[in-house]
Amino acid sequence: MNNLIKNIEFSKALHLTDLISYQEGQVVSMTIAQIPTVNITLFSLEEGEGISTHITAGDAMVQVIDGEAEITIGEQVLTVKAGETLIMPANIPHGLEAKQRFKMLLTVVKGVK
Repeated sequence: MNNLIKNIEFSKALHLTDLISYQEGQVVSMTIAQIPTVNITLFSLEEGEGISTHITAGDAMVQVIDGEAEITIGEQVLTVKAGETLIMPANIPHGLEAKQRFKMLLTVVKGVK
């Protein structure tokens, strides 16, 4: 069986913040796992960059590992900082804007079809 996790070393203690770099004027992403029911992705965003409002078919958990962002879920606007975790429910529009340089680990869990 092939490994389901990719792009990071196995059997080694790692700091997630070190696995992805900031790039000026860009949103950077690194896929860690992608199967039909789960996606795990690291993101880095420079201050002022964002991810436009969209809808996902699964519940999404944001684990903030650096910086600060404003996340909109439906009509609710929340500020999240390093060390905090937020759940975005499936099928509700959501998006974010980095208020400072911002890194997150995003896990999306979808139901079985």
